[in-house]
Amino acid sequence: MGLQSAQDAAQEQGFYSLKSHDSLGRDRLQIFDRDWKVCSQNVRAGTAAGTDTTLDFGSVKLTETCPSKDVKAPSTAGGKIPDFTGKSVKAARAALDPGTSFTVKDASDEGRWILVESNWKVCTQSLAAGTALKGRPVTLGAVKFEETCP
Repeated sequence: MGLQSAQDAAQEQGFYSLKSHDSLGRDRLQIFDRDWKVCSQNVRAGTAAGTDTTLDFGSVKLTETCPSKDVKAPSTAGGKIPDFTGKSVKAARAALDPGTSFTVKDASDEGRWILVESNWKVCTQSLAAGTALKGRPVTLGAVKFEETCP
């Protein structure tokens, strides 16, 4: 079902605490709900739940395929850098401590500016996965999601 339609249906049933998230783990915001479809929800359809329950819809853009389960965002838990390869630049940035020096470069030969970080996937990273961060700067090479990493 479309995200907007799912939200409308939930509100018709008395649910007003509604959230949504990017099921592909790219950390994109669902700004225009009509452009997204629901892949999962935290309360199974037909399950009894109080209307004070917060419903969270996992979603993807209409043209995308739902994953079999939500893709987890990378995490630097334990102070070590994860493998950011294939993850969105936005999700990589969100995983790092806000004080971490962070640089992103276009991995293609085009030298493009990376403005909407959720539309770019990581191809390379300056620190190997599992390396302790310890305040070290991180540099990522990225291309747009529809492109192949060089």
